[in-house]
Amino acid sequence: MSHRHLRVVPWQGDSQTVLVGPARGRRPPNPRDVRECLERLGDRGVEVAVTPALSPYEAEPFYQAGFELHERLHLLAKDLRAAEPEQGNPIRSGPEGLSITTARRWHRSKMLDVDSRAFRGFWQFDAVSLTEALNATPHYWARLAHLDGATVGYAVTGRAGDRGYLQRLAVVPEAQGQGVGSSLVNDAIAWLRGRRANLALVNTQEINTRAFDLYQRHGFVRQSQGLIVLRWST
Repeated sequence: MSHRHLRVVPWQGDSQTVLVGPARGRRPPNPRDVRECLERLGDRGVEVAVTPALSPYEAEPFYQAGFELHERLHLLAKDLRAAEPEQGNPIRSGPEGLSITTARRWHRSKMLDVDSRAFRGFWQFDAVSLTEALNATPHYWARLAHLDGATVGYAVTGRAGDRGYLQRLAVVPEAQGQGVGSSLVNDAIAWLRGRRANLALVNTQEINTRAFDLYQRHGFVRQSQGLIVLRWST
């Protein structure tokens, strides 16, 4: 379903919940656009709508249409033009037996299996969410992390112009803290640099201190203005 300057997609296979966000490549929606969309969704039996991560500016018309704050996110940025420090870098290298390979279309079930083990509830991806992440930018780089033959993590990185986006990073709980996430971040940064991106962006929940610390160790700097996810219900 689409409505003027909004995109609407199913959320986690629940017919009564949808993701509603600004449409790519179009002017920002106004509160009337959002209200009309919600009315149509309500007529179709939708009870809950959530937004993707939005800047405060992007969120304003959704607030005015009746959405409320669901969660705040940290936004972090890394200048890819700056040289990496030669020493004193606290980044942990990957464990012995770790390999990183390109994720193909037929590997998506493995990616979703990792995601279901790494995330819970609201933040867990389904097939539609994963496709959205892969198609969020004109170019993407999807990678799988394997440890002793088992798939233990994956990452999706996108590029639009000179900006890069670490769209998704997931590591199964039993492999966390061993350097798998660091290896995937390094892989993403190398790909972006090879495509001449100047800036890399990533967001994470404010309560996800493990991910926040990981990105900071890789030179990402928290921005003063974060992102927010909003929620509407009947």
